[in-house]
Amino acid sequence: MTEISPTARLNSEPSIEDIRAFPSDFRWGLATAAYQIEGAAFEGGRGPSIWDTFSHTLGLSLHGDTGDIACDHYHRWQADLDLLKSLGVTDYRLSVSWSRLQPSGHGELNEIAVAFYRDVLTGLAARGIRALVTLYHWDLPQPLEDAGGWPVRNTAYRFAEFATRTVTALGDIATDWLTLNEPWCSAFLGYGNGAHAPGRKDYRAAIHAAHHLNLGHGLAVARIREVMPSASVGITNIVTDIVPATDSPDDAAAAVRLDASSNRVFLDPVYVGAYSDAVWDTLGHRGLSDVVHEGDLEIISAPTDFAGINHYQRVIASHDATAPFGVAEKPAEPATTSFGWSVIPASLTAVLTRVSREFTSVPLYVTENGASYDDYVDPNGDVVDTERIAYLRGYLGAAADAIADGVDLRGYYAWSFLDNFEWAEGYSKRFGLVWVDYRTQERIPKLSAHWYRRLITEHQEVVAYTTA
Repeated sequence: MTEISPTARLNSEPSIEDIRAFPSDFRWGLATAAYQIEGAAFEGGRGPSIWDTFSHTLGLSLHGDTGDIACDHYHRWQADLDLLKSLGVTDYRLSVSWSRLQPSGHGELNEIAVAFYRDVLTGLAARGIRALVTLYHWDLPQPLEDAGGWPVRNTAYRFAEFATRTVTALGDIATDWLTLNEPWCSAFLGYGNGAHAPGRKDYRAAIHAAHHLNLGHGLAVARIREVMPSASVGITNIVTDIVPATDSPDDAAAAVRLDASSNRVFLDPVYVGAYSDAVWDTLGHRGLSDVVHEGDLEIISAPTDFAGINHYQRVIASHDATAPFGVAEKPAEPATTSFGWSVIPASLTAVLTRVSREFTSVPLYVTENGASYDDYVDPNGDVVDTERIAYLRGYLGAAADAIADGVDLRGYYAWSFLDNFEWAEGYSKRFGLVWVDYRTQERIPKLSAHWYRRLITEHQEVVAYTTA
């Protein structure tokens, strides 16, 4: 009996039902972050970041894993960009490393790092791939953490300086910029429960950090406008779909508090220009009122050109007086990823629709969405990740539903391009559409990568047909 290859089976299956829902100029992308893929932690003048310190501290990252080598992208970037091109993507979201570009957190940029990122951005352009560059994806230079980190107001000003210098150095070859990635994670995982770098456990400090991250964003937007008026600037927030566990008033109130401390504390000031009553009720007496200065909200709410939305799951909120903010949360069922996160495509539709109706009319981009599974290379050398294909099919269908409902969605960046260092979980979680053998650094496109390439091709064919 002749065996049919996984790729051949894939080509006989439909992709998603509503490919025509996506605009003709829709951006099909993949995403990564510097510390998760670059490696070369001690090369090219790079200084330590909070993630170097955290991962090198015994017991904080799984098995003591670090990003010292990661995917070795620093040395393999040209082959990685060739691989990106082979996957047919139109766009690539990457981050620059603050600790590589400005090791001390202030002053002139490291010219070796500037040259590296100029090479990468030029290489993307030469391959016809548009770059979306994130200025801060969690790698705060350790000297700034030593000076107090994000709970200290001065860090927002240091970030604005870094943004100014970086956009000045790279803005002639990169037009699209994100200030921050998921400030909720930086604030509440980094300073609240200590799950992420710098590993502090102080919710008052976390709330201070949240406001200063918002302030850093606003200051950076203003400075970028000055040095590069043609730049397109936004911020990307993780937006979680939150529902109460029951119809009880206590659980309903818990869901409001969780929404305030997860979503609204970042969405409100950027897009509405004020912290909502729900945010003040939840966080005001816990530290927010300590750090909001006159004029801050005007700075934070400076107009942006687009909004980035990262979305991973729906969570269930219930009242628990012993938990932070009086809320216990758990993933909604089914929670079938290797992280135990929920898989409910309609949650993406709900999030996109909510942001576009409640917060902003600027174009939206899904800047991260994806899932980790227990992938492996089979005896034929293939990685047959059918679960991820089902996930992508469902969530892209949900994105199409949002567009049909009037959401101005312009692009989708799957997380992630490569398997990589998954923060405190080390190398145990695989999100990539491309398998990475961390020992040999071999790259193997998974079946999902072939599926994604075919989806992009189908969309391009539809566009060509309808415009002919």
